[in-house]
Amino acid sequence: MKLLTFQAKRFHWKSFSRTLDDAPLEAGEEVDEEVRDAVVVFLHAEGKDEEDDARKRAFKHTLKHVKWLANKRDLRNVVLHSFTHLGADNSSPEFARGFIEELAERLAGTGYSVATTPFGWFCEWDLSVYGESLAKVWKEV
Repeated sequence: MKLLTFQAKRFHWKSFSRTLDDAPLEAGEEVDEEVRDAVVVFLHAEGKDEEDDARKRAFKHTLKHVKWLANKRDLRNVVLHSFTHLGADNSSPEFARGFIEELAERLAGTGYSVATTPFGWFCEWDLSVYGESLAKVWKEV
C-alpha cells in the first residue's frame, strides 16, 4: 500500500472520464464536490496487499496513519482517492474499492466525516495544501 497524504485547506474534485466499465457513476452523471480542512489520501493498493495477512497489516497501518495525520492539525474531514499512479504493481479494482469502502466506514465510525472520489473515474482536482512539511507525507505500508 502506498499513500500520498495531504493536510489540505481545500480539495475540490469533479468527475472527468470513466476508467472502469463497472464504475458506479453512469455516463453523463457528474460529481462536483469540495471539502475544506481535510486529510486527503491518495491511495494505491498493490497486488501484494491482497494476501490476507498483508491486507490486515496494510489496513491497520493506513488507518493509523490517516488518524495520526488528521490529529496533528485537529482535522475531522478525510477524503479518500484511489490513485493507481504511485507504483507499477496494482491490486485488482475490486480489492481497492473494497479497501477504500471499509476504510471510509471505519473512519466514519470513529467520528470523521469521510468523502470518497468516484471510484473508476479520472477526476480533475484543485488542491490547496498547508505549507508545513507535515502537510505532505508519502508513506508505504
